[in-house]
Amino acid sequence: MTATLIWILVALVAVGLYLSWTAGRLDRLHVRMDAARAALDAQLLRRASVAQELATSGVLDPAASIVLYEAAHAARQAEEEHREVAESELSQALRAVFEDPRQVEGVREAPGGEEAARELAEAVRRVPMARRFHNDAVGAARRLREHRKVRWFRLAGHAPFPLAFEMDDEPPAALIERVA
Repeated sequence: MTATLIWILVALVAVGLYLSWTAGRLDRLHVRMDAARAALDAQLLRRASVAQELATSGVLDPAASIVLYEAAHAARQAEEEHREVAESELSQALRAVFEDPRQVEGVREAPGGEEAARELAEAVRRVPMARRFHNDAVGAARRLREHRKVRWFRLAGHAPFPLAFEMDDEPPAALIERVA
């Protein structure tokens, strides 16, 4: 009888340790996901700020300036539930403004334009990378949260289900090629 109780106690301790390890792993994934979201937010803000600065610098033609400024302003001011759409619209505006390599050359030839074009190209390049890191962290957390043991023992606590950030982040080819 005593040996059976000891084995039951050992099994319960082992299960408890395993569940504790899984909960810790899930917590680390949530922390990683939060850090990746903060990095993505920083890169999106940087891209919108640089685009807005370029739009107000006077190196673009007035129509391109208005399109770029409005898209960048909308991306910076967007509510969380509309952020993906606003950021996608900024990507589309960037591609529309910089689809012509002559536009990039015009920016580069303006005083301070070389630096502005380089800064915008860097910001535009970093957004897809930050989004990929965030979505990878979200995917890892989702896969772990879908396990039965996590659901049955409610190891995720009250943390919201992680959502990927889906947006159009294709950079303008002319800007990337000319500045690279």
